[in-house]
Formats: sequence, C-alpha cells, structure tokens
Amino acid sequence: MNWADKVEGMHYEGMCIRPPSEAQSILLQATVGCSHNKCTFCGSYKDKRFRIKDNDIILSDILFASRYMRNQERLFIMDGDALIIPYPRLMWILERIKEHLPQVKRVSVYANTKGIRMKSEEELIKLKEMGLGIIYMGIETGDDQTLEAIRKGGNYQRILDMGKKVKGADIKLSVTVLLGIAGKKRSLIHARATGEILSAMDPDYVGALTLMIMPGTPLSDGLLAGGFELPDNFGLLMELREMIACTNLTRGLFFSNHASNYLPVKARLPKEKKQALDLIDMALQGKVGLRPEWMRAL
Repeated sequence: MNWADKVEGMHYEGMCIRPPSEAQSILLQATVGCSHNKCTFCGSYKDKRFRIKDNDIILSDILFASRYMRNQERLFIMDGDALIIPYPRLMWILERIKEHLPQVKRVSVYANTKGIRMKSEEELIKLKEMGLGIIYMGIETGDDQTLEAIRKGGNYQRILDMGKKVKGADIKLSVTVLLGIAGKKRSLIHARATGEILSAMDPDYVGALTLMIMPGTPLSDGLLAGGFELPDNFGLLMELREMIACTNLTRGLFFSNHASNYLPVKARLPKEKKQALDLIDMALQGKVGLRPEWMRAL
C-alpha cells in the first residue's frame, strides 16, 4: 500500500492532553487513554479504553505531519503514558519519525513507573539515540500515604528508582507535583516528602500544579462526602513554600506557572531558591496579588 496516497489528516480520538511546554510540537497520538487510569484525582481519560493504535494509523499521521508540519522541530507522542508501548514498536515509531520528519530534533512522551520499568536501561539509551529527548512523569507527591490514597500505582522508592533510571539513560526528566493533593491535614507532610524525593531524583524540570477537583472522580466524591478538605489559598502557598524550601536540585528548573496555580513561580535551583521563597513570603503578606479564581484552569 502506498501510504503517501492515503494521508487524510491526524487521527485524534477524545480529549488530547499534552504538557504546556509542548504547545508548539507535533502531537502524534500513538496510544489512546492511559494504561493505569486509576488515579483518584484524574478524569482526563475516563472516556477512553486504553489501547495502542495500529501501525498504519500511526504512519498515516506521521506522513500527514511530513506534509503539513514541516517547520515544527519537536514532537510529542500521546496519550497518557506512551512509553508503555513495547520497545520494538516504540523503536519502529521513532524510526518512522526520523525517516519522514528529519527536521524533528526532539521527541517526548508521558510515562508512568510501569512504562519505565518495562524498559531496560540499554533500551532507554537506544530510544534516546533515536530521538527520545525528554520524559514527563507525574509523581504528584513523595508521601507514601498520599500515594496510596490517590491510587498512583507506585510508592516513594519505586518512583525514585524509575526517575533515576531515566536520568541514568541521559534522557531529560520533567516531573509534575500536585499542590493540595494530600488535603489540608497532610499538606506540609506532603510538601516535605515531595521536596525530599525531588532532591533525591534531581530532575531537570519540576512543574507544580494546583489540584483542581474534576467532577465525577473519586476525589470529587470524597470532597462531597466530607472526607477530603483542600487547603485554602494561604495553605496552598505555605505548601508551595515548604516544598521549594525542602527541594535541593543540582541545576533544575522549578516552576509553578501552570494556569491552575495562584502564584506563578519560576526558579533555577539552587541559585534562585531565595528569590522564590521571598516572592511567596510577599504573597503570604498580601504584597503580591494572586491569580483570580476565574482565570484558573486545567
């Protein structure tokens, strides 16, 4: 079959999610949904049953991109945890990207601990050589009690080990953490434990998002039933401050500029830690305005 004659458009299914930093990237949906799909706070993939797309559909999308997206030098493979794709098929996808999209300089994916664990360090290194430049991993928290409560599918040690495995393959690692995910009672415990795991993992990037309760999720049900209490604005700022204070990176970028956050912070650690803490202190004192509720979004 001559796939060059079969190009019709990109085959996107359902709501497609990508990291904010991939806004200008080619979005290639190689998987549909999330293979884990059990996190209590996440409703992003509830409308999809996980599967890996057929190679002919993936190739058709790559060929479409080769015609109409020639100026984009980055490509993000969707959906929720594309690294779960078995190594031979993922290599095939990267080979087709390199063949038909030679201008692409960096490929990226979301990954969970299961997907990383399924790849040997040698396989990760080979994926890096084929263009996989950055892996995004949602760790949410370093607090084991909270990890169990939100059904993340991994504990502190497993998450730490998988993060180090990515770093060991010389692939850039960007992790996300969730302010408010431990609730009001464990807020500072969560902040300190998260700072600890970030320090031990030493990722290249840390993105802090603020929990926004999605209707229909188990966490939403817990909130309605009174079993979960989200910290208020002041509590979330205190949590962010404690997390940054407890985080020691070699040369990582810590930022909370996502639309869900009340206070945008961007700091290269350790160099700019004091400036970040000073900014939060000013916000706590009411000297810096917070993002209004109507401007917050996922």
